[in-house]
Amino acid sequence: MYLPPHFRDDDIPGIHAAIRAARLCNLVTATADGLIATPLPMILDETEAPNGVLYGHVARANPQWKTPVTGEAMAIFMGPDAYVSPSWYATKQETGKVVPTWNYVAVHAYGPVEFFEDADRLLALVTRLTRLHEQGRDKPWAVSDAPEDFIRGQLKGIVGLRLPITRLDAKRKMSQNRNEADRAGVAAGLSASSDPRDQTVATLIPR
Repeated sequence: MYLPPHFRDDDIPGIHAAIRAARLCNLVTATADGLIATPLPMILDETEAPNGVLYGHVARANPQWKTPVTGEAMAIFMGPDAYVSPSWYATKQETGKVVPTWNYVAVHAYGPVEFFEDADRLLALVTRLTRLHEQGRDKPWAVSDAPEDFIRGQLKGIVGLRLPITRLDAKRKMSQNRNEADRAGVAAGLSASSDPRDQTVATLIPR
């Protein structure tokens, strides 16, 4: 990922927070047959390695887990994003020398990917994933709510994956290259939008 210095993010806790907030990622592997990508939710375990370890699973019918990987895998996480209109810049009134752009948060996590079929590991994984996404609900569903033999049968249809993160590329492009007046204009413009995604990006503009 292209990382100009003013957009580069090296704050590991902040990067981990962006990964957790993104929830869904794209797992990309390079193979002799070309690139393969699968969208899937991941769990970030921050205790196993300095950069963290990602866990997830793919369908057993998905060829990605059976196709030998060349080099490292990459997990792509996208955070908040928004279109930025040049009409919001104070500079537009001063010189007119402005163009549209896009603000966004993105994280690319790299590492060797391990696929596993062990039923107990898979059960532990789907239990953790379920707890993560059911938390906060009035009546959270648990894997143990379903019959054990049914769950064991479902586990035969998936393959787990573990990706220890060896390096991270993180980008937080939030108008840091603009002057204070331009940033204030962008924040105001996004705040006035009816789109909640724009409103979220407005809170991330440095002031």
